[in-house]
Amino acid sequence: MGTGRALLIFDGDCGFCSRCARFITRRMPTSAEVRPWQRVDLAAYGVRPEQAQYEIVWVGADGRIDGGAQAVARLLLDCGRLWAVPGAVLRIPPFRWIAHGVYRLIAANRYRLPGGSAACRLPD
Repeated sequence: MGTGRALLIFDGDCGFCSRCARFITRRMPTSAEVRPWQRVDLAAYGVRPEQAQYEIVWVGADGRIDGGAQAVARLLLDCGRLWAVPGAVLRIPPFRWIAHGVYRLIAANRYRLPGGSAACRLPD
């Protein structure tokens, strides 16, 4: 579903994720709309609820969906300028693989990070 504007979807029940989303909207020059998955019609964007609960999701203006570390890469690329450099690096192997592992580690432990709580735990 191409909307003309990208959408970054995060877990609004997670304090750590919400804190990151506030940083993005206040400090990063993204053209994307940043919204919690709990307030998005996921089916309209072709996003499964299980994916939105498990990782951050980027829905490009062209409808392409990326999750996890690749969603972060797409966000950084969208921000342009110096932000785009790490975004481009995160898209190519072996950095892509490393970014995936780091993202999974952070996501699995987000309830332990600043702003995190028991509500931040990933579903089993």
